[in-house]
Parts: sequence; structure tokens; C-alpha cells
Amino acid sequence: MKVNDAVLGLLFAALGGLVLFAVQGFPKIPGQPVGPALFPGLIACGLCVGGLLLAVSGWRRRRDEPWVVWDAWVRSPRHVAAFLLVVGGVLFYIAASPRLGFIPCAVLVLVPLFMVLRVPPARAVVVAIIAALAVHYAFYKLLRVPLPWGVLTPVAW
Repeated sequence: MKVNDAVLGLLFAALGGLVLFAVQGFPKIPGQPVGPALFPGLIACGLCVGGLLLAVSGWRRRRDEPWVVWDAWVRSPRHVAAFLLVVGGVLFYIAASPRLGFIPCAVLVLVPLFMVLRVPPARAVVVAIIAALAVHYAFYKLLRVPLPWGVLTPVAW
């Protein structure tokens, strides 16, 4: 999908403005000339300036190119289903992971994604389980990220 630069520029400028608004609440460090808001604020200013320049550039070319051009994948039901499964999978994980846990949620998200990508069902289940266990091990044991155990709490490693 191709979106006119004016639209993207306005989105980037709005994001920069939101960050600038958010960093105003960061605490000041007594006796320090700079605080934790300095670098996010600088990046936000860059987003605002770059976004506005992009918006102006896109506005000037608005007669030559449409606001939105859809790619060919949008007309493919399989690709649209894959896109919706990714978005739905993320929302499902956010909602269900505290109760179900990381490993069951990861398997329940990966299997339908593999299926829509035409992986054979048995292989999809096996690869989803192995991938969920590998990612859980990497994040939980190696990186010390506290992933939810959910229904697997009694067998937590």
C-alpha cells in the first residue's frame, strides 16, 4: 500500500507532538542541566520537523499521485486473512496471556498463522510448539523477561 507523504507526514508530526507532550511529565533531576526528557524530546522535535517537511512535500504532489494506492495483496483473500490473523493474534495474546500463559497463547497464535501460510497441519502444530518453547526459553531463562505462566504455573521451570 502506498500512502501519500502528506498523510504520513502528518502522522509523524502528530506522534512527535504526543511524545513532546508526554515528556513534559518526566521528573527533573536536581542539580543536573539535562533530565530524562532530553533525548526523547529531541527525537520528538525531529519527528515533528521531518513530518511537517514530508507533509508539505506530499501536499505539493497531491495532484500527481492519489492519497492511497492499494497493493495487489489486498485483493488476495489468503493474504488478507494472514494480515487479520496477525492483528487478531496480537490482540488475543494481550487479552489471554495473563490467564493462559505465554506458551499456550503462542501455540494458539502460531498454528492458524502457519495454516494460512499453507504449512501442513501436523507440521504446523509441531513447529508452533517447538517455536513457543524456544522463544519462552530465550526470553524467560536467558533474557530474564517475566513471561506469564498462566495454566502452566504448576509445571513452571
